[in-house]
Amino acid sequence: MSAEAAAPDAATSDRAGWRDRITAEALIVLFAIPVIVVVGFASYAVYVQTSSTYADDVVVNNALGYGTIVAQTGEHLLLTFVAALLVVAIAVPLGVVLTRPRTRFLAPPVVGVANAGQAAPSVGLIVLAAIWFGFGFWTAVGALTVYAILPVLANTIVGLQGVDRTLVEAGRGLGMSSWSVLLRIELPLALPVIMTGVRTALVLLVGTATLATFIGAGGLGGTLQTGISLLRYPVIVWGAILVALLALLIEWLGRVLELVARPKGV
Repeated sequence: MSAEAAAPDAATSDRAGWRDRITAEALIVLFAIPVIVVVGFASYAVYVQTSSTYADDVVVNNALGYGTIVAQTGEHLLLTFVAALLVVAIAVPLGVVLTRPRTRFLAPPVVGVANAGQAAPSVGLIVLAAIWFGFGFWTAVGALTVYAILPVLANTIVGLQGVDRTLVEAGRGLGMSSWSVLLRIELPLALPVIMTGVRTALVLLVGTATLATFIGAGGLGGTLQTGISLLRYPVIVWGAILVALLALLIEWLGRVLELVARPKGV
């Protein structure tokens, strides 16, 4: 077959692969969530431009001003993504180790410890971390990492255990090393399950990061704290809405990443 004939075949195969991945549910999620987020942020902008409460109340003006919200959103995203990177860097290799034959017996106690970390109240976990290690950004990141590690760890273990063992044995029969089998067979097949855990962890992190403001780590929790402490209900409502919109946006990004990273045919 000529190169000219092979190229269209490859392009057709790629398009078919994308059609297989994008279900009706995925299409709804991919397009509906961005619309909701855009409408939500547009509503906030309209409120800032038209509300007499915002114009007349100095506290509301300062708490919901564009500069404050942009700065706090940046802090919130930084907390979320740094913690998420640490979660993935810890949980995925640990999940791999706990699915190897020699260390598989350690999986139940390790998952139990991770489960205890998430079962603990998030406020208590963050405050205890601040008491032990001091206030600030990295203390908040450490507490958030402990809190969100379970979904990625559990999904990594489940994903790797769910790989068809005949495929693993076939790879070994072809002369592949254990490392090659892991990288070329097990991890690619387990990736969809792992990515679901990462998406879950991201949503957990966005919500829990609102508590980081109590230990001086910033984030959109500062807006909520201002509204609660000074009894400004518009600040409380819009602070909660902005956090929810940010969580929706991060969840959408996680779904897109999950779709893009999914191997063909899986």
